[in-house]
Amino acid sequence: MKQANRERGCVLWFTGLSGSGKTTIAQEVENELLGAGVPVEILDGDVVRENLSKGLGFSKEDRDINIRRIAFVAHLLQRNGVFVITAAISPYRRVRHEARAMIKDFVEIYADAPLEVCEERDVKGLYAKARAGEIKGFTGIDDPYEAPEAPEITCHTDTETVQESARKVMDRLIELKYIEA
Repeated sequence: MKQANRERGCVLWFTGLSGSGKTTIAQEVENELLGAGVPVEILDGDVVRENLSKGLGFSKEDRDINIRRIAFVAHLLQRNGVFVITAAISPYRRVRHEARAMIKDFVEIYADAPLEVCEERDVKGLYAKARAGEIKGFTGIDDPYEAPEAPEITCHTDTETVQESARKVMDRLIELKYIEA
């Protein structure tokens, strides 16, 4: 497998609740693309918050600013032929639509898992803290998550293995002619 057009990168925009599997699938897809010699960069939500968006809180306005920053960096890389994988909750449809409008080659991937599954997977205990009132404005608890209406790919991470979800992504990239089989 190789990149279909070396001049054409794309942005794989993973969205979903905390604990839905975004980062895990993103890393699997990254490994497959790197193995095929495709230039790829991951912009993980937690890493970006620590380095590019330090100081931002979790208000709607701050979350939107964070997503716009991720989209801007992804756009810069993508237009230079890099495959960019973002893995950020990006809870609001409107700002995801803004990202799509900014980025020429945008593939939205919804890591879909029921809230109770995400809570079971929560190794940091964030959901429990949010339910106890220790964290305010937590997506899925007291702040909304607006699921994509028409993503290019939906990974049902409660019923699919990481490899099955990654395969879905890779197959769709072939279908969209971003990579060759």
